[in-house]
Amino acid sequence: MDKGFSNDYILFIPKGTPQNKNLYLLVEPNNTGKTSDSIEVHRQYAIDLASVSSVGNNISTMLKIPLLVPVFPRPSSKPTVYTHALDRDVIMEKQSVLKRIDLQLIAMINDSRKILKSMNILVNEKIFMNGFSASATFTNRFSYLHPEIIKALAIGGFNGELMFPKEEVDGIKINYPIGIADFRKLFGKKFDLLSYKTIPQFIYMGKLDNNDAVQFDDAYSLKERQIINNHIGATVQKRYLECQKVYNSYNIKATFHNYENVGHWTTSEINLEVIKFFFAQMKL
Repeated sequence: MDKGFSNDYILFIPKGTPQNKNLYLLVEPNNTGKTSDSIEVHRQYAIDLASVSSVGNNISTMLKIPLLVPVFPRPSSKPTVYTHALDRDVIMEKQSVLKRIDLQLIAMINDSRKILKSMNILVNEKIFMNGFSASATFTNRFSYLHPEIIKALAIGGFNGELMFPKEEVDGIKINYPIGIADFRKLFGKKFDLLSYKTIPQFIYMGKLDNNDAVQFDDAYSLKERQIINNHIGATVQKRYLECQKVYNSYNIKATFHNYENVGHWTTSEINLEVIKFFFAQMKL
């Protein structure tokens, strides 16, 4: 923990990564897809994500930029602590391994920057972030907590539910992770809307995607679920439409896509569009 993190991370450096050139580090949160008290289970999923098959690996390999994947646990012994989605339960955690994993991730980024520099691979102070499913939810929430370090992000398959940059919906107070009503209380700082609005975002859902974590206790509490279902949308696709309306009303720099004949998965077309999105941000 002397480096600021209690968990390991995977650093994937694709063949052909240029030296002595200002690059962006890509960060994709790990997503095991299940609980396990064995850290080796989570480590293996993170290794596969980083080096074998994922949107993040495709981006890293095609753009020749390094990829960092944290190895955060998602313990069966704490089934409602959904670390891989950065939910409210994990933000409230006091156990050192799980405490403020958003800050642990920043410490990992700083540590990896030193390792890369020792290899003459220079990365920008700001990062790219990518995520799908739970890791998309993590990325969305992390971007609210630390918008100042993100150059651009891409997310998909996130149950149609995005965090809102406001304190209430239909007169109902919305706390983290639905909204920002208790943001200062939880994080000791005001939500930085101005910085958040500078982040280019590529946000996508498949039109057949009905994978709905909102309805399960590990992802949301009963109170959170009722607010979302009653005031944002009771289905994935209705929710996604409402989120688009809210983000557009705040002039958030997000491009929304909805893909025909796609469920809770990505396709070569989606992967290519995400790669093109990040490539364009490298040129700015």
